Amino acid sequence: MTTIDPQRRRAQWAWALNDWANSAFATTVLVGFFPIFFKQYWARDLAPTDATLYLGFGNSVAAFLVMLLSPWLGALADRLAAKKRFLAMFTGIGVAGTLALAFVGPGQWPLAIAVFTLASVGFFGGLTFNDALLVNVAHRDEADRVSAFGYGLGYLGGGLLFLINVAMVLKPEVFGIADKVAATRAAFISVALWWLLFSLPLFLRVREARVTDDSPVGWRELLATVRQIAQHRPVWMFLLAYFLYIDAVNTLAQMAVDFGLNLGFASDSLIKALLLVQFVSFPAAIAFGHLAGRIGTKASIHLALAVYIAVSGWGYFMQTEAQFYQMAAAIGLVQGGVQSLSRSYFTRLIPAAQAGQFFGFYNMLGKFAAVLGPLVVGVVAASTGNPRLSILALIAFFVIGMALLSRVREPRST
Repeated sequence: MTTIDPQRRRAQWAWALNDWANSAFATTVLVGFFPIFFKQYWARDLAPTDATLYLGFGNSVAAFLVMLLSPWLGALADRLAAKKRFLAMFTGIGVAGTLALAFVGPGQWPLAIAVFTLASVGFFGGLTFNDALLVNVAHRDEADRVSAFGYGLGYLGGGLLFLINVAMVLKPEVFGIADKVAATRAAFISVALWWLLFSLPLFLRVREARVTDDSPVGWRELLATVRQIAQHRPVWMFLLAYFLYIDAVNTLAQMAVDFGLNLGFASDSLIKALLLVQFVSFPAAIAFGHLAGRIGTKASIHLALAVYIAVSGWGYFMQTEAQFYQMAAAIGLVQGGVQSLSRSYFTRLIPAAQAGQFFGFYNMLGKFAAVLGPLVVGVVAASTGNPRLSILALIAFFVIGMALLSRVREPRST
């Protein structure tokens, strides 16, 4: 077993704390309060299916922008050893956008979507550089454990702040807040401060190699990376599989609350279900890191995707809020596992010196999937008037993704 020196252990904790920091946006804003506040406050005069369409559009635009930027900025970050600098830039964008949500007035749904899109760009854009820094803090044999630890801390940190924010919204008078609207605004402010504060250790503790090449990065270099990916079957096969199954994973996470609202479930119940996901996901994500050491990383991802297939089919027939809670618990058991192990598995397939560049393409595909998924859900719901139909399409993405993943052959370690 590899001995971990104290300095590297501190760097791993600092890196993992960035998951703790930015997960507050994912929980409170992305999948929690924003979809509900958007429909019931900013877009309350719109038809519910139209609000779903605009919500999906906002998610898709943010993902599309990050998709365009990630490969180029990832390559530039490798060239300049600037992963931390780009992460700081996107963190600032995300924090500023989240803070601005607190000041959007009632009925101003176009502004709310615009500000939400800006904050989402900050969140999604930072993931490329956060993920790429994994190779700076963890050796190959540590990657599964460290990646899972990061996701576990993310679910715990995001869940703790979400719990406080939910309490604020459900019982605003206990916190000396006037009403639920004011409490929701305060929640957005708390996310911005939390994100900023807990991202600081990464910038202080995680080190990057010195710059070795400061020549500019252009489309020629990006095309060279594409050719390099094309020459490595395990890399492009994994990226294709990842593109398909992460589309469905992210779409379920981002649109679950909206799906529940369309089925007539109470918003308070949906928020409680999201809390359940967070606190189930915390130990489950860490457990998946250990499971990968026993049965293998790829087999563990397959197990998680099989659960997602079952949950997607179950969702079509869902009738009660109790069933929504059960579905939330099932997702919580596997969500962190499939995300963390996909990240660590990819580090085994790529050259460490080009992590930013390769993770740029990794997150580009994830964001391209995020362009399609929410948009497909929104369009199907709006065109058919039946939100249940949209969830069935996700099963195909999981099945095909699993089939492609099974064909990936990991290079032998040297």
